[in-house]
Amino acid sequence: MSESAIISKVWGFANVLRDDGVSYGDYLEQITYLLFLKMADELNKPPYNKGLKFPKLKNAEGEELPEAETCDWQTLSQKRGLELENFYNQMLRSLGTEKGILGQIFTKSQNKIQDPSKLLKIIDLIDKEQWSLMGTDIKGKIYEGLLEKNAEDTKSGAGQYFTPRSLIKTIVACVRPKPLKTINDPACGTGGFFLAAYDFIKSQSLDKEEKEFLKNKTFYGNEIVANTRRMCLMNMFLHNIGEIDGDTFISSADALISDNGQRFDYVLANPPFGKKSSMTITNEEGKQEKQDYIINRQDFVATTANKQLNFMQHIKTLLKINGEAAVVLPDNVLFEGGAGETIRKELLKTTELHTILRLPTGIFYAQGVKANVLFFDNKPASKDPWTKEVWIYDYRSNISHTLKKNPMSSADLKDFVECYHPENRNKRVETWSEANPEGRWRKFSYDEIIERDKTNLDIFWIKDKSLTDLDNLPDPDVLANEIIENIEAGLNSFKEIMETISIEE
Repeated sequence: MSESAIISKVWGFANVLRDDGVSYGDYLEQITYLLFLKMADELNKPPYNKGLKFPKLKNAEGEELPEAETCDWQTLSQKRGLELENFYNQMLRSLGTEKGILGQIFTKSQNKIQDPSKLLKIIDLIDKEQWSLMGTDIKGKIYEGLLEKNAEDTKSGAGQYFTPRSLIKTIVACVRPKPLKTINDPACGTGGFFLAAYDFIKSQSLDKEEKEFLKNKTFYGNEIVANTRRMCLMNMFLHNIGEIDGDTFISSADALISDNGQRFDYVLANPPFGKKSSMTITNEEGKQEKQDYIINRQDFVATTANKQLNFMQHIKTLLKINGEAAVVLPDNVLFEGGAGETIRKELLKTTELHTILRLPTGIFYAQGVKANVLFFDNKPASKDPWTKEVWIYDYRSNISHTLKKNPMSSADLKDFVECYHPENRNKRVETWSEANPEGRWRKFSYDEIIERDKTNLDIFWIKDKSLTDLDNLPDPDVLANEIIENIEAGLNSFKEIMETISIEE
């Protein structure tokens, strides 16, 4: 059966469960549990014979019950009716107390399918496929397909954890991560950046040491939402990253709270959108604020409750000297005053901020988002600023995308990758000129940027054709989507202002 047929078959049952009040996200969560157990069962059989150990059922205190059954696929798949429901409930609770990836997959797990006959139907769907015999690429695509379908359910908010894969692949194609290097994502969601980087490195000719490092020592991240973290771990496991009985490489801790001292060669990230947080991070000893939650980070250069600005500061601290970062950030990070200006000036001084990609609206599942990708390299201390010039690619002006009718593809960003010139950034050539004012690729010197009001990096130069060319307006549905995007962006900004006022009061 083809991967698309399997996706349709497995996902199709979600519509049946919707009548029972089971959301797409809850359904995917149950698929994750069951698929993990089925694959573990296959790996314990010939020719793999992994010898993976699963616990017996445990009581509420986490103690194994005497004469209890084993929490594995073989036992589960033989149950029927009320016995199946009871065993599944107890099994999920028991597995959640285990260590390593096993425990992380089942942390806070609950049975959301209350009809035993429908639970059995899903078990049968998964049992009919030999998942371990499928190629890693096929298994990964199937699960990625399920994640993307879940992200399309905008009411659930799952889209905020799913970065468009075309954008991720473009970023990785520019950064070109190397073998035997570490990669971090402090807000990793379902693991999109990890998987794209894994595919890129795997495509190279690797020796035994490099393959082992790629599988077990390359990727590190944080995801505070338990359900999203388990999906990330499952996604990575299906792509052959990590061991089913090994230690977890995705922490459940909030990355912003402290610096654990680890440094990485690459940071690839799309931190959560949403400007304000109840948590303020300060670099001032004894500073008192009225916010709900105060965190002291002496390694930060500015005090702010803006999540994106704090992620920006945190990501810089994660990088080794000469480490490289590519970060998706909303527009406010480029122009906001106060702490934003301080952080931008520090970034220009202490790193080489060499590239900004301006993104169009209509590419994220979270609507009303205007975002950019900032590419920068960390540098050692210096009297002079490390940033000499910033290259900006404007893929926003006069660009229209919608998720359903005209989604952004990797091909749409091919010109940007060519302009980026990842093989040798010193050979970049502007496509903008006085003779070609519509050119999308333009550089600005450090002096030009530092002289701008508030060191504003929100730079654009291409004329908006919708204001001058009324005969060539976009299709009505595109215009409608743009209007919706702008209204939602305005509402989000208004909410942030109101939140700021309430916090200050």
